[in-house]
Amino acid sequence: MDMLELIRTRKSVRTFDGKAVTENDRKKLTEYIKTITNPYGIPVEFVLLDAGEHGLSSPVIQGERLYIAGKVPLTEYCAEAFGFSFEKLVLYAWSLGIGTTWIGGTMKRERFEQKASVNDGEIMPCVSPLGYPAKKRSIKEIGMRTAIKADKRIKTDDLFFENDLSTPLRTDDVTVQNALEAVRLAPSAVNKQPWRIVKCGNAYHFYEKQTLSSSGAKWDVQKVDLGIAICHFMSIAGGTLSVTKPDITADNDMEYIATITL
Repeated sequence: MDMLELIRTRKSVRTFDGKAVTENDRKKLTEYIKTITNPYGIPVEFVLLDAGEHGLSSPVIQGERLYIAGKVPLTEYCAEAFGFSFEKLVLYAWSLGIGTTWIGGTMKRERFEQKASVNDGEIMPCVSPLGYPAKKRSIKEIGMRTAIKADKRIKTDDLFFENDLSTPLRTDDVTVQNALEAVRLAPSAVNKQPWRIVKCGNAYHFYEKQTLSSSGAKWDVQKVDLGIAICHFMSIAGGTLSVTKPDITADNDMEYIATITL
């Protein structure tokens, strides 16, 4: 399965079959984790946590036996780096048939942070269950997906632009088309899809359209979402990342995040 197909087929899983992740799959995950990097060069540490042993759960999850937590130093661009690295793990897990879902709020955060040994100067933006999807989704999961319109996506003309934030992007480059589609399909907190991209020549400038309040939080969850989007784009198109803000007029609710140059 190629990367775009992996992204297309992967769905958030909240209902698991109750079976333990096999030793072989755990070994593959552990080995893959050692290879995960991000273009910000900020280390993200992953911790596997047995749900029963540590008394971990989430009210929106059913049948899980294993969680994975991610920790990152609290520094500039840490949320974007976390999103990029954690999404690489999520996609690899799906390639093994292992389901995941990003959890940032519907959990006892203090307990997860304690069991993951989150230290001062670190943050744990999200965790995810790891397991094999059940044949049928629970009623609770069906209701949650319906509430957040999980399978709906914003139109491309409202996401991707050329030279400014008002002119829809048109391109015949198949690789770029696929990379943009991968961004469009990316998961995000309550499916807000905060990414916007402005193409200027070979540079693709990523912006965050702020639609969720991060007041009082140590990090902006939508910057994690932007890290996921950047991961999807670079997984298809490659490129190099920089963070030099371009001279593009943007509304107050739009924040420049990064540039990918192809």
